[in-house]
Amino acid sequence: MKKLSLLFLCTVLTVFVFAQNTLRDSVHVKTSIYEIMYGEKLEQPIWIKYTVQCPAGTASRAGMDFYTVDFIKTSDNADYVNNVYDKGHMAPAADFNCTKEMLYITFSFVNCALQNQYLNRGVWRFLEAQEREWAKIEPVQVTIHVEFKDAIQLLTGATVPSGFYKTIYLVNSKKTLKYYFPNSTPDKKSFSEYSIN
Repeated sequence: MKKLSLLFLCTVLTVFVFAQNTLRDSVHVKTSIYEIMYGEKLEQPIWIKYTVQCPAGTASRAGMDFYTVDFIKTSDNADYVNNVYDKGHMAPAADFNCTKEMLYITFSFVNCALQNQYLNRGVWRFLEAQEREWAKIEPVQVTIHVEFKDAIQLLTGATVPSGFYKTIYLVNSKKTLKYYFPNSTPDKKSFSEYSIN
């Protein structure tokens, strides 16, 4: 019986180690509304690109929640329990609320980062709202690079980003705006104070 238990334990450990070693540094994902490079080892997005498509959309997100996908190892609900981190949309749902189908695409965990709740609900959200105001006048393209400098890994497996670089390109104006947000409680009241132009 001891030999059988030891054999089972060794098999489980081998499968676990093999699974850990097969995680990819990066996986490219392109949907109809955003493009993402995702890190399975980090269980977080690495970079995201999107163009604001629905600055005045009215589709409802009622009943929607983040979902995992079969082909990519992502973070999941367990990574967001009993901590200060929100499930932060990288490509914001409100930028794609033309239809329920578009909204649904934004709720993939591929498009989700561990983001400090006070950042996500504060200056980050205000900048997203400003993107939509600009998009009422001209096309707005956004790129986010997720930083992992001295990042910590949660016991549940996902790595907490240390910050977010956001570049906004106003197409007709040919104007580029750049921001850096540490992934912590904001110490400034306006998103403009995070400009790195």
